[in-house]
Amino acid sequence: MATLLLTAVGTVIGGPIGGAIGAILGQAVDHRIFAPKGRQGPRLGDLSLQTSSYGSSIPRVFGTVRASGTVIWSTDLIETSGSQSNGKGTPDTTTFSYAASFAVALSAREILRVGRIWADGNLLRGAGGDFKTATGFRLLTGGEDQALDPLMAAAEGIGMTPAYRGCAVAVFSDFQLAAYGNRIPSLSFEIIADDARVGVASILGELSDNAISGTSAALIDGLAVQGDSVRGVAETLAAALPVSLIDNGVTLILADDADAMQALDANDFGAGVKPGPRTVENRRAAATIPEVLSIAYYDVGRDYQAGIQRARREGGSRREDRIDLAASLPASMAKQIAETRLTRSWRERRTVSVTLPWRAIDVRPGGLVSLGTPPGVWRVVSMAFERMAVRLELLPHSSGSAVPAVADPGRIVAQADLLHGVTVLALIDLPALGSVADTAPRIVVVANGTSVGWRKAPLLASNDGGASYMSFGATALPATMGVAETILAPGSVALVDRVNSVDVALVHAGLVLHDADDAALLSGANFAMLGREAIQFGRAMPLGSGRYRLSGLWRGRRGTEATVDSHGVGETFVLLESDAVAMVPAGFAVEGVRVMATGLGDGAGVIATLATGVGVGASITPLSPVAVSSRSVAGVPTLSWIRRSREGWDWTDGIEVPLGEESERYRVTRVAAGRADVTEEVAIPAWTYPAVLLAQDRAAGLAQVTVHIVQVGARAVSAPTAISILLV
Repeated sequence: MATLLLTAVGTVIGGPIGGAIGAILGQAVDHRIFAPKGRQGPRLGDLSLQTSSYGSSIPRVFGTVRASGTVIWSTDLIETSGSQSNGKGTPDTTTFSYAASFAVALSAREILRVGRIWADGNLLRGAGGDFKTATGFRLLTGGEDQALDPLMAAAEGIGMTPAYRGCAVAVFSDFQLAAYGNRIPSLSFEIIADDARVGVASILGELSDNAISGTSAALIDGLAVQGDSVRGVAETLAAALPVSLIDNGVTLILADDADAMQALDANDFGAGVKPGPRTVENRRAAATIPEVLSIAYYDVGRDYQAGIQRARREGGSRREDRIDLAASLPASMAKQIAETRLTRSWRERRTVSVTLPWRAIDVRPGGLVSLGTPPGVWRVVSMAFERMAVRLELLPHSSGSAVPAVADPGRIVAQADLLHGVTVLALIDLPALGSVADTAPRIVVVANGTSVGWRKAPLLASNDGGASYMSFGATALPATMGVAETILAPGSVALVDRVNSVDVALVHAGLVLHDADDAALLSGANFAMLGREAIQFGRAMPLGSGRYRLSGLWRGRRGTEATVDSHGVGETFVLLESDAVAMVPAGFAVEGVRVMATGLGDGAGVIATLATGVGVGASITPLSPVAVSSRSVAGVPTLSWIRRSREGWDWTDGIEVPLGEESERYRVTRVAAGRADVTEEVAIPAWTYPAVLLAQDRAAGLAQVTVHIVQVGARAVSAPTAISILLV
């Protein structure tokens, strides 16, 4: 205020000279009366701390920075309960999950967009815009026509909800908190206010409402201004970058070094002083100069984490000075700033004092002047006016290194930014796998995604054709799965199938299959479901791009020999691993059951349906009898066979395997002339052709009949084993 007043008064009284004198006097008055307690520019470290305190300052973002922002609104925790099936005979587990909705203020000026987001230091949102944790997300960019956010308006009421115009806000809805200890994590955002590097002149011009004028070619990648002093921001930037900040008594003028220079006439030196030296030179001791100068900054090559670059010069004091430059920079630029500043410190050991006539009153602190003696370019540190003479204190000026510095930003152990992708889902009616016979069907869900970044997806089940769904937890670990590209031909289940092979394409190229020798196969390695047949494979030959040719096959494993001729292109291939399967609840273990995955990349959901027409309950179905033989005893055909069990697969004790059923029963059916018209149940693995039936068949001229034998269990019967016998 005094500057403007005294400038006007001085101009009226003394013309241009009076105006200049008034400006100097007014500036002195302003600095004494209105001096702030301390200038505060942007501080390193402020941006990394997420706050929610009332009155917290919100930075104004220029360029691209990484900042945490301020939580300005949130709901209470939202609790959701669900039921997790643990199989028949075991109580279901009630599970609870928690979510929250909240808003974070990012910038006190409009921005373009948000890139990556980190939660507790881990990547929450990738560069592709995909979230690694389930959440809704909206960005209010801070435009002056910004509308109310519908979520906040619904919760608080339209009349109580501001639109936050001029403020960029990130709004999260139903953010799942399980991965963060059921609390809102500390978030940081890659905030893009400008698509390219931003000029220092434009930053200071906007911050000061164009009170700081001038031009500069100096560019930085980003800056978040959170201090309370525009002058503090300007002086911080000018101290580090090759620009000049000139105080003309009314405003600050920003200029490149070349534009800020004024030439002084050496003939004017010494005006108004007693006879003596026309210039006075001083030199500070080397011990006053730091040996090391550090620049702290935000490194664009390390996800905008705080970095430090140092310059060292022997011969100074054993101290290290540090400049906190809260700007986004490449490491090489920060290194060059440090080297330039340290070089300047050494050059500024030498100072010059010169007195000039009143005509030099327009030379201002911060400006550059050229002298004939001593030669070179000098920066004006201070200026005083007395006895109609101008006294200047000067420091040597260095414009910095012409060759960019080379710097290593250091290694960053960053979380891989992997797209989650769309869920690939399959339902499998598993055969009996354990050492104890199952009492209920084992319908399992296996899943993975189309991208390496897929982790899991919530699951829902429906047994009414999709009219309603029930949540039952989430998928297990990502399964190694894909589809068949060729048809696997039928093969022997008693010998290793070394003739046939099948090509499979895994759901993404990040999955791998490996070979296994016979010992590993005997231990259960490479056990897989191909369609409805359980197989093991000894050789997995890579074909490229996640494709493999499987050979050296063990066929029809775990009682699935009846399916060896049921294969087709496109059928599901799954490498069965215990931690990669999730059980479908017992009430949904039926034909036609639908399971929906609602993962991060699944949109409205991905649905898999269990096939109909093939039956359900492979794990509770008895195994077919084997080694059926026929002999004639006194002219009467007699059959015998060996039973198999859903228990004791390894047969380690060498004696008869456990029954695995509630009782031993078989159903024997004679098929003649294409009709199954005679059925009899027996309790032992043998059957004798009934004498009356044998007489009738022989009298009817039947020379040969077929007999089907099935094992009868409490919940299902086995597939039939057939044998043809002669009646003559």
